[in-house]
Amino acid sequence: MMPALPFLRLCTVFSSTCLVAFAADLRLGMIGLDTGHVIEFTKILHDPTAKGHVPGARVVAAFRAASPDIESSWTKAGGYTDKLKSEFGVKLCDSIDELIKNVDGVLIESVDARPHLAQATAVIRAGKPVYIEKPIGASLKDGLEIFALAKRHRVPVFSSSALRFGADTLAVREGRVGRVLRAETNSPAPVEPHHIDLFWYGIHGVESLFTVMGSGVESVSRLPDASGLIVSVGRWPDGRTGTFREVPRGTLAKTYGGRAIGEKGESEVGKFDGYAPLVAAIVTFFQTRTSPVPARETLEILAFMEADALSKERGGQPVPIAEILKRAGWTGSWPGDF
Repeated sequence: MMPALPFLRLCTVFSSTCLVAFAADLRLGMIGLDTGHVIEFTKILHDPTAKGHVPGARVVAAFRAASPDIESSWTKAGGYTDKLKSEFGVKLCDSIDELIKNVDGVLIESVDARPHLAQATAVIRAGKPVYIEKPIGASLKDGLEIFALAKRHRVPVFSSSALRFGADTLAVREGRVGRVLRAETNSPAPVEPHHIDLFWYGIHGVESLFTVMGSGVESVSRLPDASGLIVSVGRWPDGRTGTFREVPRGTLAKTYGGRAIGEKGESEVGKFDGYAPLVAAIVTFFQTRTSPVPARETLEILAFMEADALSKERGGQPVPIAEILKRAGWTGSWPGDF
């Protein structure tokens, strides 16, 4: 394990485009200001009266990045940027390199997964720990490259949906129902034309599924559904199965949930318990330089979602994860923990 970042720092004067805040806090920078997470996370860190306030870190700098071909990105980035500046005193940097020089850790928050690899590359090469908004990359290949680069530079990387840190979901992961035999999770799954189907929003439910099932998925099938909703079934060793199901569109657009059945009982899983548990995990990650999620599990989530899309193309035929790995350029079995 690499040494933890110090909790107490002497104040240092930086350039006028990128200033720090309090000496006792970790200094965090954000790249990509086109998702509401940048506001939610910063409020939880900065506002002692906020629900679930997490002390120990502050966002002190940011670099605006938005995708011109995704409307929800370029139309919202300006408003979020202005709010970070006016309400939280976050300073805008002129470049990613400028931001990196003046922070202890970086959160890549771009809602578009396509630039994550390039953004993460700059941060990792500079030796700074990095949290990357889910999905970690726009493909399994991107994810493998990010973790391989991080290993070479000995830099910790963490990526997750907030759904992973729901209380019931974590309790099942920690043994509430014993070994999970089968599970089903559900979440909204609207698609975006520049991303593989589940990479845009369905990853929330897939993250919950892997939190309780763990790694080891062997194949994935996209089941036919009369309503056109996404239903994906993963098969694990020993006959264990995990299913992701898109919730009906419209009135249930914000529904998250599911159920896990284990050797010792059953439990609800997949609920959204707010952003504070994720933010707490992020701060701990920066303090300890240790990710709470194994690299393989993050990579298997990408593989699951790619296999789902390929199964859809093949009319629902099961797609082996080994095939997805080969397509991503990885030969042999799954890599060891990065």
